[in-house]
Amino acid sequence: MPWSEVSVMDQRHEFVRLALQEGANRRELCRRFNISPDVGYKWLARWQAGDRGLADRSRRPHAMPRRSEAAVEAEVLAVRDKHPAWGARKIAHCLKRSGQTVPVPSTVHQILCRNGRVKPSENAPPNPGHRFEKEAPNLLWQMDFKGHLPLANGTRCHPLTIVDDHSRYVLCLKACADEQRLTVQDHLTATFRCYGLPEAFYTDNGSPWGDTSGIRWTGLKVWLLKLGVRVVHARPCHPQARGKNERFHRTLKAEVFAMRRFRTLPEVQRALDAWRPIYNLERPHEGLDMHVPADRFRPSARAMPARVPNVEYDSGEIVRRVSSTRPYISFKGRFWKVPQAFARERLAIRPLDRDGHYGVFFASWQVASIDLTNRQPVSDVSEQVSAMSPG
Repeated sequence: MPWSEVSVMDQRHEFVRLALQEGANRRELCRRFNISPDVGYKWLARWQAGDRGLADRSRRPHAMPRRSEAAVEAEVLAVRDKHPAWGARKIAHCLKRSGQTVPVPSTVHQILCRNGRVKPSENAPPNPGHRFEKEAPNLLWQMDFKGHLPLANGTRCHPLTIVDDHSRYVLCLKACADEQRLTVQDHLTATFRCYGLPEAFYTDNGSPWGDTSGIRWTGLKVWLLKLGVRVVHARPCHPQARGKNERFHRTLKAEVFAMRRFRTLPEVQRALDAWRPIYNLERPHEGLDMHVPADRFRPSARAMPARVPNVEYDSGEIVRRVSSTRPYISFKGRFWKVPQAFARERLAIRPLDRDGHYGVFFASWQVASIDLTNRQPVSDVSEQVSAMSPG
């Protein structure tokens, strides 16, 4: 008869009483109680030594020579409590960077498990391997909205995020009331004044930097082109192509938005302002060999101009200004439609490689085409969606 889970103590007592009887066959009793002789003699020895309870004893050793010192353990827990979403590798590197003697990440993980900060089954995620990365800061910035966040006052927050592709440095982190062009443009202006201009932005195809119609010429993109900043769109339905920004959004959710419920936009902004220096200056990044983004970021040498420059064309070119009310230009006695984003802008009409075919250009970017041979209206020219994957 095996030990019963519901009356294990009674069965231990019964086994001992029977085993202590004169002439008892103790090994046979062990077989009948379905326990090994070692276990049976252990209970007998404890009873004879005065232990009438026969309760389970802790298997924890009296001494743990390999256990971390209390001070080290306290330091590990202090970092974890300050940053509840950080794992063992980040905590170990953070302590090492501050000049402290720390155990290896596996030991840090054991400390976190032992003190209830993580569950033992929470294993570290696998190494994602090599990802595409620009070779220097400011060659490519990734920009996006991290969805909307409902607030306790009934409104919504739309966090705007801008991350440098090379360094993962967070250049802009703003709690916005909407996802409109003017809102983004105001925050971009402040960001450019602080950090300078990037060479290009990498975005999805949504508003305000994209156009769901497929044209992808927007007022925000035109404004950026006038500053000499290209806009590169990711392929539709390929979020993995924007992995750095997607990964950053998961981190933002885990370390800021998962921790509390916010009531107002200013409250969200205060939380973002407090967290951004931690991410840029303190938080080790596994994709950067445990360096922090600030180790690899440098402000751009291209300063934000005091005034947005106008596009200049050669004196001999055919130039037309787009109406402020109707997106048309006149050419060869006819009106030709152009993208709405170029309202009030000056466009150049340049001959292409075939007779009767012309391109409509904004600086060096072709935005439309004209075919005089079949009297078809102007055709919008979408900027090609990028097939590259900057990670």
